[in-house]
Amino acid sequence: MALKTKVKINRITNLTDARYCSGMYVDILGFCLEKGSPHFVSPTQFQEITGWISGIDYAAEFAEEDAYTIERTLAEYPGITWIESGDLETLVQLNSLGKKLIYRVKIEELDTLLPKIDLLREHEITLHLTSINKSLTIDNEFIINKLSSQLNLFLGAGITPEKANSLCELPGLFGFALDSGDEIKPGLRDFDQLAAILENLELED
Repeated sequence: MALKTKVKINRITNLTDARYCSGMYVDILGFCLEKGSPHFVSPTQFQEITGWISGIDYAAEFAEEDAYTIERTLAEYPGITWIESGDLETLVQLNSLGKKLIYRVKIEELDTLLPKIDLLREHEITLHLTSINKSLTIDNEFIINKLSSQLNLFLGAGITPEKANSLCELPGLFGFALDSGDEIKPGLRDFDQLAAILENLELED
């Protein structure tokens, strides 16, 4: 089984989500490694989760940490192949680590993004486009089309089970970035929305 587009799952915090997503053949599991975040995953938790899965990439997710702190943190998390941050300068400083890089930015902040496109391309940084709104406007889709023709772009906004198939056909789109969630209690998780999107993306054998 495979999916119609690449999929990254953000802020994994538990084994239930990790095993389910691995079984659905997603490409990347993201873990928040920034202390103080409600989604922070410790080195011990990370090893407990990833010890049960294989054949999938892991991304370290940060919001405000500087390059030096990120580099030290990664030493405690073996197997990380992607680094995601909301600060482009930090990512550029981390380019020498040989990791794949993701720059996270809101659609509403595109005015600040457009002058940075050449820098993103120069350092082969993938864009993760999010939004404070759950839906996408026609203008948003036009901008996404334009950006995805120039950059690798993970779309992280406006994805519903009903729109998943049409959105994954946007020209040049690299993939989707979908949010994980919290367990109701250990081993119990409501997968309805996430499962519906992933099932709609399954390729028929």
